[in-house]
Amino acid sequence: MTDIEIAHNTKMFPIKKIAQKLKIEKQLEYYGDYKAKIKNEEITGKDGKLILVTATSPTPFGEGKTTVSIGLLDALCLKGINAVASLREPSQGPVFGIKGGATGGGYSQVLPMEDINLNFTGDFHAITSANNLLCAAIDNHLFQGNELNIDENKIMFNRCLDVNDRALKDITINSKNYSRHEKFDITAASEIMAILCLAKDIEDLRTKLDNILIAYTKDNKPLFARDLNITGSLLVILKDAIKPNLVQTLEHNPVIIHGGPFANIAHGCSSIIATKTALKLGDYCITEAGFGSDLGALKFFDIKCRLNNLMPDATILVTTIKALKYNGEDDLKKGLPNLEAHINILKNMTNNIIVCLNKYENDLDSEINIVKDYCQKNNIRFAISSAYKDGGKGAIALADEVLSLTKKEKYHELYNLNIPLKDKITKIVKDIYHAKDINYSITAEIVIKELESKELDKLPIVIAKTQYSISDNKDLLGNPKDYCVTVKNIKIYNGAGFITIYLGNIITMPGLPKKPNYEKISLENNKIIGLS
Repeated sequence: MTDIEIAHNTKMFPIKKIAQKLKIEKQLEYYGDYKAKIKNEEITGKDGKLILVTATSPTPFGEGKTTVSIGLLDALCLKGINAVASLREPSQGPVFGIKGGATGGGYSQVLPMEDINLNFTGDFHAITSANNLLCAAIDNHLFQGNELNIDENKIMFNRCLDVNDRALKDITINSKNYSRHEKFDITAASEIMAILCLAKDIEDLRTKLDNILIAYTKDNKPLFARDLNITGSLLVILKDAIKPNLVQTLEHNPVIIHGGPFANIAHGCSSIIATKTALKLGDYCITEAGFGSDLGALKFFDIKCRLNNLMPDATILVTTIKALKYNGEDDLKKGLPNLEAHINILKNMTNNIIVCLNKYENDLDSEINIVKDYCQKNNIRFAISSAYKDGGKGAIALADEVLSLTKKEKYHELYNLNIPLKDKITKIVKDIYHAKDINYSITAEIVIKELESKELDKLPIVIAKTQYSISDNKDLLGNPKDYCVTVKNIKIYNGAGFITIYLGNIITMPGLPKKPNYEKISLENNKIIGLS
């Protein structure tokens, strides 16, 4: 059966019954029978253990981090452990594009999968609306006389839409008083998405929205969202979106899904509110970070952990035979250096690493043993998950490895926030990605000088690059070393609290493929078909 057929053949529990397991049924705001928002400010308790799930460099279809995360949750619950997962919300862009949905797969899924992959509880729509209201306010201010003296050529905040639409990557706005270039980002790349996911509470959300850098004046002074007196309206739009969402797995275990910033553009993690809520409610919290360890996991440690006094008790590195062969040009052994690269990236931040092979039915025992032997020779814990086929039972071995890792590590920073911006970039790109040289475009050099002159540079950095390679070139597979990277642009997300460094040809508004998923999706007899 397909993913959606498996989902349709599973009888869901009323969400109140899932909440009863966590003793929070009185803290819910119901969105129908099977999903609810949590009044998280009323959740108290001692924090459980935090388990991070990341991956090696993926193929274009992903390697199953969400499937493994859900399988691990179900396996821990089968063993009588009080566990909760904290996962990201899917973007509709990939759902209708090439990658498909992001609620797991096979017998390791979150329900209701159609709702979560599509409109869910409206969080993405609220973020899109708030983002575009701020953009409308900027252009309205220009139209109404420009009292703030905004330079229309130095507007720093873009419109967004939760659709892959390459036609909106670069457009022109023609107004009565001015003409200017504009671009749309996908909603998952919006700064407001990042802000929602990093805000600790509603007041912190207010502060972060206030601090969004929207533009520079014609005499080169920074302007912030607070200068437009718009923060109150943005809060009104986001007042429900800031509350995390409770749903369930196929095996009726609790999952909190909230927020979804892209990991190759932003920091790639579910909200801090969702993670901290899950930590209060469970003895174990399983969460994930987008794409490979070079993107999502690195940012999880450097942004989410740094800013919130967190540290995973174990980090699971998901790989597949398919991904390793992809990185070895169809030769599994030649692909092992990619596994090595990701292990070494994680070792910059933690020693509590478990390699998990997400097993496919056509994987050969001889192939699996190659990966297992490699891990054993390098003193790395190893487990197999067949949760896609077997549900929670298929991840019991992984759960046992997680339960055996009990030593808590302390967060150690990758760099000091007060060092020059180029030194931060060097630390990540040369010391962790093993590049030899870094070239800076004229645009990047100008932005660096501008940020440093205005003392806006004392923030952690987020590297935006291809997910298919450790480098900034998607064709450099495996474990590339001694290559050159190019910093093409730099953008400050002052409200969210980080600076994004753009390597290579990274776009913030993806396009659709030649054969998009939307051709397979339809509604028949009031049931959605083709969604995977």
